[in-house]
Amino acid sequence: MRRITLTVLGCLALLGPGGVASAQDEPTQPVPFEAGFGKRDITPQGEMPMWGYGARHAMLSQGALDPLYAKAVVLRAGEDKVALVGLDLGRGPTQLMMERIRSDIAARAGIENVMISGSHTHHGPVIELTDRKGFGKGKYDDAVAYAEALPGMIVEAILEADEALQRARIGVATTDLNLNRNRHTKRQPKPTDPMLAAIRIDDEQGSPIAVLVNFAAHPVMTSTKLLKFSADYPGFLEKKVEADLQTNCVFMQGASGDMSTNPGENIKGPQQYGEALAGHVLELARSIDTTTPEKPSVAGVVDRFRFGSRTNFSDPFVVAAYSVAFFPALIRNFVAEMQDGVQAELNTVLLNGEIALVGGSGEFFCNHSVRLKQRSYLKHTLFFGYCNGHNLYYPTIEAVSEGGYGADASVSPVEVGAGERMMDRALINIYTLTGKIEAAKK
Repeated sequence: MRRITLTVLGCLALLGPGGVASAQDEPTQPVPFEAGFGKRDITPQGEMPMWGYGARHAMLSQGALDPLYAKAVVLRAGEDKVALVGLDLGRGPTQLMMERIRSDIAARAGIENVMISGSHTHHGPVIELTDRKGFGKGKYDDAVAYAEALPGMIVEAILEADEALQRARIGVATTDLNLNRNRHTKRQPKPTDPMLAAIRIDDEQGSPIAVLVNFAAHPVMTSTKLLKFSADYPGFLEKKVEADLQTNCVFMQGASGDMSTNPGENIKGPQQYGEALAGHVLELARSIDTTTPEKPSVAGVVDRFRFGSRTNFSDPFVVAAYSVAFFPALIRNFVAEMQDGVQAELNTVLLNGEIALVGGSGEFFCNHSVRLKQRSYLKHTLFFGYCNGHNLYYPTIEAVSEGGYGADASVSPVEVGAGERMMDRALINIYTLTGKIEAAKK
């Protein structure tokens, strides 16, 4: 494991002679807290394989039901910034995409912290195909071209948000809902993560710049028979919030590895479910009294892990089985990424000393998120799944012991206990960034 600390914002005192603060020194002024929003339409224009259902294999898309977007919020405190990006895609960007995005936004905007979360819609495009024969080139050229263009579109959304930075206020509200259910376990009681969170970001006059929404439920309500791109229920949620509040809305998926929607008898389809969920978001957003942070700060840590794999991807029979279940070009790219183990990424960001944002590169089971929130003892802790990558499922240890889809090695190759290790590291990061644990000496 390599641990890379990107930014840790400290409060620097003006020092007098001998390194002691002088009584005559002027008191330091708090750094301003700023926010901006940007977006780009990322709806594919060509025909390409669709992400999410293996049974589709390499069947090509047939247009779009609704547009797909990359929506970005950039927050700034002093010289430190974080970009929070919601994608209407099945997963976060690939490792190579993340390298390009990080390099560009650091060089062009000084942004060192970034969390890019796919909504996990199963009606988005495959983004893993690459410009190599047998890996996409020649057979799926539209998909290869889309994958090449996607990082640039995400960067453009982030830079637009950065250019729109203005003095801002912020507030958070949460509520528990019975709108998701555990699709995996047969054990009772079945764990869920019922928390719906809304972060409202206003300008100095109190008008909303954006509302960021965090909830955990698989966006698989659009018919599998439709080979058309769709944002599924998160798109309808965002559209209603934006229309009612005349603002921007960014959806950030939670730990939904074992979470399905639970719409109830009177809610049918992705539009009704998304709008029902939006009603609760609107209630939360309107209840928030945004304030200017007393001590604005952005502090972030990136941890990278290399876990062992429960699946032997060097076995040609294993690769052949995956190729039949999905399609060969996709699996060749997948195996190339997995051949040296599961390379996972964890991001921990602390806002203003009281809001923790944690993102993991895969489909985390809900109890990872629930337990992290319980253990952090912060005012607000939010977890983003499918963030800055995708390493398939991260079941809990007890879920692996039970087995079943999402917990078996066929779709969860990562070694047992990997999710727990990542959540423990996130917890250490939170306590280190809040000053409750001394930072490890290098």
